[in-house]
Amino acid sequence: MVPYVDGASLAALVEAYERAKGYHPAGGCGGLITTYFKRRPPDEYFNGKSESGYGRGTIYLLGCTCGEVGCWPLIASVYQKDDTIRWDGFAQPHRRGRDYSEFGPFTFSRAQYENAVQDLLIRLNFGAGNSPT
Repeated sequence: MVPYVDGASLAALVEAYERAKGYHPAGGCGGLITTYFKRRPPDEYFNGKSESGYGRGTIYLLGCTCGEVGCWPLIASVYQKDDTIRWDGFAQPHRRGRDYSEFGPFTFSRAQYENAVQDLLIRLNFGAGNSPT
C-alpha cells in the first residue's frame, strides 16, 4: 500500500526530493505490507494512535522496496487539529544525516483522510471484529 498525495505516489515524491537534494542513493521506498495491519487497525495507525518503533504519533508511511519497514522506511508524525490531518517531521531513521525538513508538510481535510482510511479498511476486509484477509 503506497499513499498518494494530490495524485502522486508518496514514494515518487520522496525520490524526487532526494534527487533534488543530491542524496545517493535516492529512492528505494516502497509500500507498506497490508497484512501487517493484523496487529493494529489502519484507522488507529494512520491517525497516529498506535505506537511505532519511533513513538506515539509517528508512523511508517513507506517501507523499503523489499517490503520491510525496518530496512529503509520513511516515517512522519501525524497531527490532528480540528478538521485537518497533517503529516510532518519526515525522516529516514537509518540515514540520519539526511534532512527532510523541506519535504512536506502535507495537510489533508479530515473527512477526505478518514474516507481514504475507510476505503483501506474495506479493501483489507476490516469490519466489526474482523481481521484483514
